[in-house]
Amino acid sequence: MTDKRDLVILGGGLVGMTLALAAARQGITSHVIDKALPEDLTAEGVDGRASAISTASWNLFCNIGLEDRLAPLGCPIEAIAVTDGMKPGRIDFKPEPGDGTLGRMYANRDIRLALFDAARQEPAIAWSSGVEPVERTRGEHGVAVTLSDGRTVEGSLLIGAEGRQSPTRKEAGLNSARWDYSHRAFVTGITHEKPHGGVAWEIFYPAGPLALLPLLDLPDGRHRSAVVWTFDEKDAAGISALSDAVFVGEMAQRLQGIFGKIELSAPRMSYPLNFHHAPRIVEQRLALVGDAAHGMHPIAGQGLNLGLRDVGVLVECLAEGMRLGLDPGDAQVLARYERWRSLDNTTVMATTDAIVRLFGVPGRLPSLIRRIGMAGVQRSGWLKHFFMDEARGMSGDLPQLLRA
Repeated sequence: MTDKRDLVILGGGLVGMTLALAAARQGITSHVIDKALPEDLTAEGVDGRASAISTASWNLFCNIGLEDRLAPLGCPIEAIAVTDGMKPGRIDFKPEPGDGTLGRMYANRDIRLALFDAARQEPAIAWSSGVEPVERTRGEHGVAVTLSDGRTVEGSLLIGAEGRQSPTRKEAGLNSARWDYSHRAFVTGITHEKPHGGVAWEIFYPAGPLALLPLLDLPDGRHRSAVVWTFDEKDAAGISALSDAVFVGEMAQRLQGIFGKIELSAPRMSYPLNFHHAPRIVEQRLALVGDAAHGMHPIAGQGLNLGLRDVGVLVECLAEGMRLGLDPGDAQVLARYERWRSLDNTTVMATTDAIVRLFGVPGRLPSLIRRIGMAGVQRSGWLKHFFMDEARGMSGDLPQLLRA
């Protein structure tokens, strides 16, 4: 038995499911396939990660009907403080009055719950979870995916949205430039005695940067933040072996009381940090989105936002092509998507990599800060505005779905 739709989306994570919902708003049908069960992905305490959602990404969520679900759950990022090991003087990235915030912080679990709830109510989306593709076929007239439960789903366009290790990308021979930073990010959440005031902190130490990202207070009033703490890979085993009490003590020592007493509020997770960028993100009846196409260091917080820009562009290309009578998998449609995303992806990836090499390499002092001084960066209006525009995701040629 077959089930034919416009899109077959392999990967139902944050990017894949957003794509399905954005496509549905344009009357484009999809079948989403994910090996994970939604109840496992959204179980309390399973995933302590959080994401900075840029202004452009927030516009996308609003335009696909998630505003009411997500608005009460996000914490505005009012400013970003950058400091060299808590030494005197720091860089403050703060918008001018009337410019809005630098984005919103969300627990990944909250975004998933909103996406999954909306997908269940959308008739244009068929959703198969707990199954895996065992065979992918792309032909002149369409695509077909055989699933591990014996079913076959068909469509006009195959979407690879499975993340950095995308088997779809590898099978299609879409090679990517890649290198390992030899860093490992430790991700968790903390509650703290003093309020964060909507300020995100990026604190640079010789061992690696420590980022604290503001989240909404818990229902009982406790203040909380997400944590991304980077270490050299050679030290990772020792950090992993620390008890929670010692880990928190080491963090508290480095924070020097800015948040008062701190406690863990989420599981500690870790993952290696690397770079990969696929220059080509389309093939015959195939398009890559999100981490399947590009993966970067989290130092600038743009990984998810870049994937959501993929979504906005791809859906606009598909919708306009279909209005002209073109098939969703038409080579002209895919070529336009690849061209449109090429400059933005390359620019953001290159900028993030440069920031990592200047600031984020464990064992190296933040050389740019050292070279021109904190005060020099603080006075550099153009540099600060550049980084704030990038944080909002509002630069470049944006598709309609990413505009207010």
